[in-house]
Order: sequence, then C-alpha cells, then structure tokens
Amino acid sequence: MRLSTLALIAGTFAAAGGASLLAANFSATLVETASQSGVLNELDAEGLTWAEVDTNGLQVFLIGTAPDEAARFQALSAAGRVVDASRVIDQMLVEEPEDMAAPRFSVEILRNDAGISVIGLIPAATDRTALVESFQAIAGQDEVSDLLETADFPVPDGWEDALRYATSALRDLPRSKVSVAADRVDIKAMTESAEARTRLETTLTRRKPAALRLALELTAPRPVITPFTLRFLIDENGARFDACSADTEESRARILRAAARAGLEAKAICTLGLGVPSRRWADAVELGISKLKEIGGGSITFSNADVTLVAVEGTAQDAFDRVVGELESTLPDVFALHAVLPKPPEQAAEGPPDFTATLSPEGRVQLRGRLASEIARQTADSYAKARFGSGQVYTAARVVENLPADWSVRTLAGLEALSMLANGTVAVTPDRVTVTGQTGNVEANAQIAALLAGKLGEQATFDIDVTYIERLDPTLGLPSPQECEQLIVETVGSRKLSFEPGSATLDGSARDILNDLADLLKKCGDIPLEIGGHTDSQGRESMNQQLSQKRAQAVLDALRTRLVPVASYSVKGYGEEQPIAENDTDEGREANRRIEFKLIGPPAEAVVATQGADAGSAETAKEDATPEEAEDDTPKDGEKAQDEGQKQDDSKDQEVGTAEATSDAPAEDTTAEEPAVEAPPMQAPAATEAAAGIGADKAVPDAAVREPDFKPDTTGNDG
Repeated sequence: MRLSTLALIAGTFAAAGGASLLAANFSATLVETASQSGVLNELDAEGLTWAEVDTNGLQVFLIGTAPDEAARFQALSAAGRVVDASRVIDQMLVEEPEDMAAPRFSVEILRNDAGISVIGLIPAATDRTALVESFQAIAGQDEVSDLLETADFPVPDGWEDALRYATSALRDLPRSKVSVAADRVDIKAMTESAEARTRLETTLTRRKPAALRLALELTAPRPVITPFTLRFLIDENGARFDACSADTEESRARILRAAARAGLEAKAICTLGLGVPSRRWADAVELGISKLKEIGGGSITFSNADVTLVAVEGTAQDAFDRVVGELESTLPDVFALHAVLPKPPEQAAEGPPDFTATLSPEGRVQLRGRLASEIARQTADSYAKARFGSGQVYTAARVVENLPADWSVRTLAGLEALSMLANGTVAVTPDRVTVTGQTGNVEANAQIAALLAGKLGEQATFDIDVTYIERLDPTLGLPSPQECEQLIVETVGSRKLSFEPGSATLDGSARDILNDLADLLKKCGDIPLEIGGHTDSQGRESMNQQLSQKRAQAVLDALRTRLVPVASYSVKGYGEEQPIAENDTDEGREANRRIEFKLIGPPAEAVVATQGADAGSAETAKEDATPEEAEDDTPKDGEKAQDEGQKQDDSKDQEVGTAEATSDAPAEDTTAEEPAVEAPPMQAPAATEAAAGIGADKAVPDAAVREPDFKPDTTGNDG
C-alpha cells in the first residue's frame, strides 16, 4: 500500500511536468511564429523584401543584404515597431557600392585677433602641411587651429585655384570668415572704414580667377562724423545737398523725403555715422528744410547743434522774420539758430577784397588776390607747397592792410578744400567762400562742407559746386591684373635694365624705367605679382641662383621706394633652371639673362618679353682665381685669361639689364648666402609671364642706383 501511494504521487508529478513541458514548447513556438510573421509583414509593408527573419525564442534575427545603410536602418526600425527593439538581433550586411560618389570638398576659415581656425574636408592630394604653414605665416605669433579632414578622391576642377585665392584674400582680412568650395568662395569680413571696404571690394574682385564665383559681404563700422554736418541749398540750379549726415536708416529716409518735397530730384548721398548731437536730428533737419523752401531758397547748415539759415538776397523781411520765429520756437531744445538775411555789399573804390586759388588738371596751383601780411603770404605759400608739391605752386598774392580778422583762416581753409579736388578753384571774399571744380571722390561735397563748417564757424557762408567725374575716381577703371601684365611689357618696350657687374646694384640707366614702371604699378593696385630673376648656365649653379635672387629683390626694393604697393608681390631667383634659349652661344646666354614679371594665379599661356644682359651670372673670380690673379686680372695685349673657371663666372657679372657694364677689376663677391624667397604657399606661380628687362622683384633704393653719366673702365675681362 505504501509503495503504491508513493508511485501514484510520483506519477502525478511526472504527468504534470510533462504537460507543462508540452505547454511551454507550444507557447514558445507560438511566440516565435507570431514574432516572425509580424516582422515579415511589417518589412513587406515597407517594401524591404530583401530582408529575411529568423527566431529563436524571444530573439528575432534580421538576415539579408541591404542596398545601403539607410535601408538597413529602416529594416531595424520596422522590426522594432513589432517587437521590443532589445529582442532584434542585426545580422544584415550592406552591399558595397560599385562607384562611391566623391564628397563635397569645402573649407571654412575663421580669422580674428586670437588667430586662425580652419575646418573642413579636403582632397588627400592637397598639400595639407603647406596649407597650414601658409595660414601660420598669415597669423604670425597667433595660433592656427587645424581641424581639417582628408578624403582620397580626385581633386575637383577649380579647387586649387579657389583655395589659393582664399588664402591670398585672407592676408588682407584680419577679421573674416572665408568659405571655400571648388567653384565658389564666400567672404564675410569687417573692414576698418568705408574707404577700406571700397578698396578691398575692388582689389578682391580684380584678383578673382575668371571661373570662380565670388560672394562678398564686407561691412565697415560707421565713421565718427565731426562735426556732424548737413547742408541743404535751394538756388537757381535747384535743390541739392552739399553735405548730408544721419544717425540711422530711418533718419536718413526722413531727411531724403523732406529734401524731395523741397525740390530735390537728383540722387543724394547721406552718410550714416556716429556723433549725432541729438536723437531728434531728423526732426530738426526736416523742419529746417521745409522752412528753407517756404522763404524761397538759400541755404541751411547744421554743424552739430548749430543751425545757420542764410536766405536768398532780396527775400522779404516779413517772410524771413516769420520763418525765423517759427524755427526758433519749434527746433528741439539743443539746437541754436543763427539766421542771416544778406544785404547788397557796399562796394569800396577798388572793389571788395578777394583771394583766389586755382588747381589745374596738371596739378599746377596759382595763388592770387590779397593777404593780410607777409607772414600770411609765406604761410599760404608754404601750406600750398606742402599740399600740392613745392614745384607746383606759383604765388602772386599781394599784401593788403585792413582785411577781415579771419582772412587767414578763410584762405587756409579754402586751400585745404582745394586739395580735395582733382582740379578747380577756391574764391574767398569777406562774406563767402566758393569752391568749384571736379573730383573723383563721390563724397567730396560732404567732406568739403564739413571742413568749411568746422573751420569757419556756424555763421560762415560758403558755396560748393563740385562735380563728380567717374574717370577721376581712383577706384574705378583700373586695369585688370592681366592688362597690367601686358602694360608692363609695353612700358619697358625695347629698353633694358642693367646692373653693376657681379652685383645686384642697378646702374643709373635703370632710373627712368623704374619710374615708368612705378607709375603703372600704382594704378594696377594690389595684384599678385612675382618678379623672377634668371641667368645663363655659366658659373656655379648656386651662385647663379643667389645672384638672380638678389637682383629680383633689388627691383622690388626700388619699386617700394617709389611708393608702389608691393605687399602682394613676391620675388624668386631661378638661376639657370629655366632657360629660354641655348646656352652655347652668346645670343642664347644673353636671352637667358633676364627678369620676368609673372602673375600668380590660374595657369595661363606665358607671355615673355626677353631682355638683354648687362653682365654675366655669378661672380666667383675671387674664389676660383689665385691670389695673384685676384690682384691683377687685367690681361696683357693678346693674352687670354688663365683660369677658364674664372672666365665663365665673370661672364655672368652682367646678367640682367639692357646696357652693358664692364669693370677693370674682379667684382667683389656679392653672392653671400641669402635664402631664396619662395612664393608663399598656395600661391604657386601658374600664370602668364612678362619679362620686362628688370633684375628683380625688389628694387634698390635710389642711393644704390648709379648716375647715368657713369662710364666704367673697359680694360677688364669680367664683362
């Protein structure tokens, strides 16, 4: 009995365990089937038919080859919507693309007072080290943060040109953001002034490669205008501004609308600036212009808070009094009004005193009329010579007593106003200063008005009739860099530039050529120009390179002393590396001894204007000759030079130039080691060449240029 009871209990438990096992197995199979079916249905609904599903208990395995990463991620997301994402096991593969598309290469460059940071993706073929070094050269002691990444794909067309242009532009933009792509450069920068902004816009646009798109967004801080000046006139020529200043865009719009209601038809320039005397500046100006129209004409001048109203001669007294009274009662409190109703002047026997200064288009200045004393005449003469040049001023003014107390101030103010013109006249009388002429400065009227208002005081009366002439504007009509390159060749023409034998000192015949080139290059402005020196193959290669480098530098120095903007110029001595003729004939060697001007920019066909030579390449006589030969190298009649090496080296003493220069003694060794000046990184020469017969990219000072009448002794054998 006891055994049967135990067996019954054991059998019961065994049966229950077996039933539980069967139930669990059935439940697991049901869960797996449901999960697999649900996930497959969701994948099919998403169009992901390439994916297969397998299950193992609660785990769901995704199997298959996805066409791309996006499809793989989409399959994972679809499965996660059916079952818990933690149950999904990713066993999918991603198909390798047959031809992977190249990424978009771009660089963002930020420059400020803390340094330069550069971030972006560049081709692996781009010289990253040289690029960062070029940024470090620009930043100086400041930090350069290199956050660049590289990708091994072909370099897109235009990439190197765009990067080179952006690096060059960054030199002139201390606070800027430059975005570089293969076909486009975007520049956002802050400039120091409106004039600097205009100059940079012109320079950057002219320097841009032809195929590159450029987007410029240059801003300038508002200038401080002192005195804060506005002058509006209504006369027989109509309504116009001589000067206009405003503190905000809204104020400017209100002022221009008031002027239009008063009869202004031409487009007016109203400068936004700092220094406004009152927030109600626009209220005062609007009121003043409207009252000027009411009395029929004249002028109204605002100089800070001082307001001067000058009516037209012959204005009715009652109308004048009414307008003045209304202005005095309605002008904002800070403004003070001074009103003038001109009366016909009383004529003296010899007429009213006057002083006239004229400036011709050629720059000649004549001073005529009356001055208060001999000291006043000397002062006016000295001031004019300082402004216009001592050789350009002719003074024929006479000294007269009993002139107005402020006569000297008025005449000097008139001369300063005249200096703002290209040509014109200033006439000074006791009651008026009149300025007429032409200028290339679009803001000349406003600047002259501000000057006269500040110098002559609030009660002064002056007329300004200055015409803006576009051809006189120095920022317009400038030749392109390519045109400048061609003009260099035309300027030099058949002339040649020569050096002293064996040295980098230009002789006297170079002065006229350098002067002409300086006049041209000043008009060309800031262009990327390389001045390269070349020699023939005679002499040591290292000596030839050093001499060509020094002569190129000498030309650059000479141009700098003539006030040519050479900041974007570079020099390089090529020595004998780039011959343009065979070196086995005298003619070939002479052709190879040359100076070339070459634009740094996109590749272009070279335009070479070869030059004659004045001397051989590098002078090594003192190194190759014996001491006795160095002391006396003058050959006797019919005697040839003893040392062939010395003869070859001496033949280079006159490498570049146009006039032959010889010497009776071995030239001093001027080829001491001097590191070659390489073109800056990212500015590798790739443009047209213009050899203009000049020895170097940097010209020597005038003191180092020989006089034109210098005649070297020709008894030596080194020339």
